[in-house]
Amino acid sequence: MVDAPPAYRNARLGTVFCWLAAAPTALWAAIRLLGLDRGPMVQALAFTPYVAGVSVLVLALTLALRRWWPAAVAALAAIALLGAVAPRALASPQPAAGGPTVRLLTANLLAGAGDARTLVELVRRHQVDVLAVQEFTPDAQAALDQLGLAELLPHRQLNPEVGTPGSGLYSRWPLTDVGLRRNLNGWGFTQAYATVTVPGGPPVRVESAHPSAPYALDQVDAWRSDLTAQPPATPDGGLSILAGDFNATLDHSPLRALLRTGYVDAADATGEGLTGTWGPYDGDLIPPVTIDHVLVDRRIAVRSTRVLTLPNSDHRPVLATLHLPTP
Repeated sequence: MVDAPPAYRNARLGTVFCWLAAAPTALWAAIRLLGLDRGPMVQALAFTPYVAGVSVLVLALTLALRRWWPAAVAALAAIALLGAVAPRALASPQPAAGGPTVRLLTANLLAGAGDARTLVELVRRHQVDVLAVQEFTPDAQAALDQLGLAELLPHRQLNPEVGTPGSGLYSRWPLTDVGLRRNLNGWGFTQAYATVTVPGGPPVRVESAHPSAPYALDQVDAWRSDLTAQPPATPDGGLSILAGDFNATLDHSPLRALLRTGYVDAADATGEGLTGTWGPYDGDLIPPVTIDHVLVDRRIAVRSTRVLTLPNSDHRPVLATLHLPTP
């Protein structure tokens, strides 16, 4: 038996290597496009923007080695992933909205540990009109009031709880139809909501969103159930805003389904949709991912979004400047 020439063996190894490189990105693209976020892929899909970058490197590798079939598969994967991710870095046209401006800030306080002084200073500096908080505790409420938040945003719907379930809404303007709902069939994170009466503008229902986190495989069903239960937009009715820690990125199908009811992601609309809001900010070795969102009715114009810094929290606050339609 004659051994294959070294050049032939090297060529085969190169082809196998290219297929091993191209197959994972192609599989990832298929799972993302088909909305097959199940099991461990729920957590993994949060890092899709990074995989999109890797897919370009895989394509370059297969082309450099002239492995045309793996290159074709790699090209399809790269096109699919970049097509899903890249638009988040591009601003989109906004509706004409001649109503008043609303500056909304959302912040996850990490079981109340987020620095209260910094949060109050952010509200003051950016002239915030509505503040949504998650993981809101009695100690956090007391600290915020002591530092002057009550004077800046006197109207409130609050549910402080020890640990992570608490939620709250603060507003410069009066609140009506206030309420609270609890996720996970009554024992999970809470979500404070209210209708904000904006001078010179239409009323807006605002809810501090905080669906369950898919931190373990046995929590994925609860995560999906909580996202599915989020209040849909009402394009033919009143204006709605959901702002908070969604524990999901735009690569998760339940969040995309919620957007299809008539919401727009504010960061995505202004080209800031790839700015991370959770990950390494409390010292964990996790690449930044975007799980904090401001979802606004598509009739509301998003003028800008900014991701800010809150010491002692694992999340970064998101500030959205919005223009409401005329009443």
